[in-house]
Amino acid sequence: MKEASTEIQILEAARQVFTQKGFAAARMQEIADRASINKGLLHYYFRSKEKLFLAVFEEAFQRVTHRINEIFEADLPLFEKIEAFVHNYLDTIIENPYLPGFVVSELNRNPTQFLHTLFAKRQKPNPTKLMLQIQQEVERGRIRPIHPVNLVLNILSMCIFPFVARPLFQSITEMDDATYFQLMKMRKKDITEFVLNAIRLPETN
Repeated sequence: MKEASTEIQILEAARQVFTQKGFAAARMQEIADRASINKGLLHYYFRSKEKLFLAVFEEAFQRVTHRINEIFEADLPLFEKIEAFVHNYLDTIIENPYLPGFVVSELNRNPTQFLHTLFAKRQKPNPTKLMLQIQQEVERGRIRPIHPVNLVLNILSMCIFPFVARPLFQSITEMDDATYFQLMKMRKKDITEFVLNAIRLPETN
């Protein structure tokens, strides 16, 4: 029981440090200090920073997957579902801003191995029902014609890219973390309105 408690303590401390500093700047000693344990005990549970980061990432990724799959499967009108997805997805990424960058890095480095490891025993995001719903709304003439995959990719791109490009954008604009994350919170409304306006049929007089 104590081992489980210590591991949870370590993962929470690591999540805080990785969120604040990213993978490269995070230090195992700082994580150990944040978890109120010695560095030797930290290495007993997680032999390297890479293994610890992967454990933190997998836990956060599972939360993201669970939340968005609940929305994908919900019996909601399409516009409400898109709004719920954007808001929940961005909330989770704001809580775990290291997620998108790590995914992009690993997909570039070794996509086959990364995806095999990630999904071997875990739930995958499954937008099938959402894409079917988009297709049905197109066929019924309720939204503008658009391929469901393109719509989902558009939404994901607008949500994810600002976090992948955060170091570059903050460097160019000299924007601090607090201001940047406040801007990301505002994007929930902006992205939702942009997407819905893009697929909404024009009003006829």
